[in-house]
Amino acid sequence: MPYSPHALQVKTAVPADAAEMVEIYRPYVEDTAITFEYAVPSVKEFKQRLENVLKRYPWLTVRERENGRMLGYVYASPFKERAAYEYSVETSIYVRQDVRRQGAGRMLYHVLEALLAAQHVINLNACVAYDATEGQDEHLDNASVFFHQQMGYTQCAHFHQCGFKFGRWYDMVWLEKMLTEHPLRPELFVPFAKLANVRSIIAAAVADFR
Repeated sequence: MPYSPHALQVKTAVPADAAEMVEIYRPYVEDTAITFEYAVPSVKEFKQRLENVLKRYPWLTVRERENGRMLGYVYASPFKERAAYEYSVETSIYVRQDVRRQGAGRMLYHVLEALLAAQHVINLNACVAYDATEGQDEHLDNASVFFHQQMGYTQCAHFHQCGFKFGRWYDMVWLEKMLTEHPLRPELFVPFAKLANVRSIIAAAVADFR
């Protein structure tokens, strides 16, 4: 049954969240080709990833408000490191597998987009493993592709047999979404660590979620 927005709590992730995020991520590494990582990162490594991301971009968690159970997390990272890519990010999302398709992922992306817009980011890019077997692969389906399309992303690239995991080759696609039109003179990018009113932006986005 889908979650009511009032049943969910979205916050900026903190290092103490790392252990729970590792456990959400673990089955994606061990059992799926959704991520191309082979080994589950340690809690220490996850904390380092989190701290590095938060210098410039949001990293959010969503929890059940009633009992505090973490349901998933989302973050943005550099699309490329060159200065001209400052207005583009790569988005990543992982939701506890027993609550997929119940609204937590949509909530996370909705709030993430509000924060990125406040940073003056325009281009969102998602790198997604692609099942070319028409549903015959036990480690991958195209649910992530469909999810991003429902969130307003459109496919813009398809790379063939570029990832090897579980003894077979996997395709990968890129999907993109624009938060605004591209102005002739974009406003300066604001690093997340310097973004004002983060809690207010999150609260407004949650209230606006449908």
